[in-house]
Amino acid sequence: MIGIIDYGMGNLHSVQRALQRVGGNAQPVTTAAQLIRAEKIVLPGVAGFGAAMDQLRAQGMLDPIIRAIDSGVPYLGFCLGLQLLFDVSYEDGEHFGMGILPGKVVRFEFDSRTTALSLRVPHMGWNQIRWNRGCPMLEGISPGADVYFAHSFHAVPMEDDLTIATTEYGYTFTSAVWRKNVFATQFHPEKSQAVGLRLMENFVAL
Repeated sequence: MIGIIDYGMGNLHSVQRALQRVGGNAQPVTTAAQLIRAEKIVLPGVAGFGAAMDQLRAQGMLDPIIRAIDSGVPYLGFCLGLQLLFDVSYEDGEHFGMGILPGKVVRFEFDSRTTALSLRVPHMGWNQIRWNRGCPMLEGISPGADVYFAHSFHAVPMEDDLTIATTEYGYTFTSAVWRKNVFATQFHPEKSQAVGLRLMENFVAL
């Protein structure tokens, strides 16, 4: 069973439908007891960083998620599900994350040159991803594929080898990360049509 973490802050039903469409037995999980039975974990998210951490903690899910990842359970995060993996976010103050991956989460900040391009925050809509290296999750997805973004903040990993895909929006930012059993994207696979479905199909097939 693929457990989709239900903490009231994600595109839960669209993620579940997409995973089921590519053959995954995906079910929402709201408790630690349910999470323990999951063979894989998906963490979507569209809310604020601090509020998400507080809610996961209030549901008793935070430590079980970290333990599952540490034990090797495959993890797939979307948008906020990528950001929460890192040490700290500066969204509306300073909030500590799960600390699975070293790095921070910051708001897009543009200099005068990029401001002149009329780039807006949040970064919303279709944009390209460029792979830095191979990964089983990227099988069948071409470099330069278009995917859907909706975010004002992005991760800045402390270790370069965490980044497997980048995107240009005023400057180059990390749009996907991978380490061992952890894979996460800043974009929304559930909104990225064929590319997103292929990515989720790859996760189901792991």
